[in-house]
Amino acid sequence: MKRFAAACLAAALSAAALAQTIAVRDDRGVLVEFAASPRRIVSLKPSLTEGVCALGGCDRLVGVDRFSNWPPRVRGLPQLGGLDDVQLEGVVALKPDLVLAEPSARAVERFESLGLKVLVLKSDDRADVKRTLQTLAQLLGKAPQAAAVWSAIERDERAAAERVPPAWRGRRVYFEVDPSPYAAGPASFIGETLAQLGLGNIVPKELGPFPKLNPEFVVRAQPDLVIAPKHTLAEMAGRPGWSGLRALRDGATCGFEPATYELLIRPSPRMGEAALALAACLAALPAPGGAPR
Repeated sequence: MKRFAAACLAAALSAAALAQTIAVRDDRGVLVEFAASPRRIVSLKPSLTEGVCALGGCDRLVGVDRFSNWPPRVRGLPQLGGLDDVQLEGVVALKPDLVLAEPSARAVERFESLGLKVLVLKSDDRADVKRTLQTLAQLLGKAPQAAAVWSAIERDERAAAERVPPAWRGRRVYFEVDPSPYAAGPASFIGETLAQLGLGNIVPKELGPFPKLNPEFVVRAQPDLVIAPKHTLAEMAGRPGWSGLRALRDGATCGFEPATYELLIRPSPRMGEAALALAACLAALPAPGGAPR
C-alpha cells in the first residue's frame, strides 16, 4: 500500500512538472522548451524589448541591443550591440534563460552552439506583431495581458482613424523607411496602419513589406503624401528628378522628429500611438486638391 501511494505521489509530481513546461515554436519553426518561465531575458530587438515590458516583464530583462530605448528604464541595462556586431561574450556572461532575436540576426546559431535558448520572432505585419505578443505573454505567464495590450492598440487606431480629415481618405502615400530608397509597402505593419487610416499606398502589394524602389518609380507614382523623417524631407527635392514631386512642392508631407519617426517604424505595443501621430499630421495639413487617384 505504501509503495502504491509512493508511486501515485511520484506520478503526480511528474505530471505537475510536465504541466509547468513551456513549449513555443518560433518563426523559424523551431520548438523551444523551458522548464519554467524565463527569469533572465536578453532582447536584441527594440520592439521585442517593448513587448516584454508592456506585458509586465521588464524586470526580467538583463540586457538589450543598443537601439532598445523604451520604456526609459531599459536604457540603464547592458547594451549588447546590434544585428551585425552583437557582443557574444557579453550576452553569455549575463547567463540568460532566453535570448530574443529577429530573423536577420546573424548570431542566432552561435548562441545556440553555446547552449543558449533563442527565440526568433518576426514583425513584418500586424498578424506577426499580435502573434509575437501572444508568444511573449505565454513565456512570461501573462496571457491575459497580451489581449489587453492588443485591445489598447486597436482602441488608439480607431480613434486615429476618426481624426483623419475626409479629404485625405483614399490618398496615396509614399512612406520612406530608408533613403536608398526603401518604402513601407501595403503588406507591412506600417502599410496596414496607413490603410486603417483610409490611405492608399504607391507600392504594389506584390513587392512585399519593405521593398527597395527605383527612385524613378516614386517620381512616376506621384504620391499625394510623403512621410519621412524631417531631416530627410529637407533634402528630398535635391534627389535627381524628385523636384518634380508635387507633394514636396505643395507641402503635402509629414516630417517627423527622430523619436516620433522611430515610433512609426517600430512594430511595438505603441503602434496605436503611431497611428495617432500620423492622424495628427494629416489633420494639420491643408486639404489636398483634386479627387483621389
